Amino acid sequence: MTIAPITQIKAAHIVIETITAMALEQRPLMLRVVPENGANFWTHYPKADARDEFCRARWYYHVHAPGDRDPEEHGHFHLFLHRTQLPEGLEPKVWPPQREEARAHVTHLIALSIDTRGIPRSWFTVNRFVTNEFLYPADVMIEHLPRFNVDHTKEDDLVNRFVTAMVALYRDEIADLIRQRDARHAELIGEHGEVVAYEKASGAEVLSYIPIDLDEKIGSLEL
Repeated sequence: MTIAPITQIKAAHIVIETITAMALEQRPLMLRVVPENGANFWTHYPKADARDEFCRARWYYHVHAPGDRDPEEHGHFHLFLHRTQLPEGLEPKVWPPQREEARAHVTHLIALSIDTRGIPRSWFTVNRFVTNEFLYPADVMIEHLPRFNVDHTKEDDLVNRFVTAMVALYRDEIADLIRQRDARHAELIGEHGEVVAYEKASGAEVLSYIPIDLDEKIGSLEL
């Protein structure tokens, strides 16, 4: 099933609609994703990830332990495309070291940080080892950004639609972050070599980052 990309204007309306609906129901985003009694640190929510039944894109949310994250952050989403959403036969730039342990066959698109009120606070990219992904170059990921859609997972509908719309709304910024990710990888290769650059031993986890100001972003559009 082919899902038509969401326009930026449509995405802005969906973001406003979903955040407003969550507020009216007095159930902020995090209470729709993690247990009401709180999240276990590092655990994926949902356990087996939220997987779109049509395109196989996915997300999961998790919370870092205190001291390992910005105190203003509650948790963050990791967002992925499935390898079947990319051209058949396309080789990744970097393979997982243990391919048999990377059964999800995903490529990491972007991470979305959420504050303690349930409002998006930043976008960031991570190094390959963080999500054990099949790493594809920036031009491939940017070309296929419009294929990200998680409207049809089994999780909360407002959360699904919010995540899909946020990626569509910030498509240009995400593209820039992915380019910056690759530029940082090039620097790490110069410092550590091809193998270490993409792994934990490089000491580099977050490779690019921008804060989110939803009011400014939406205000820049002609809705």
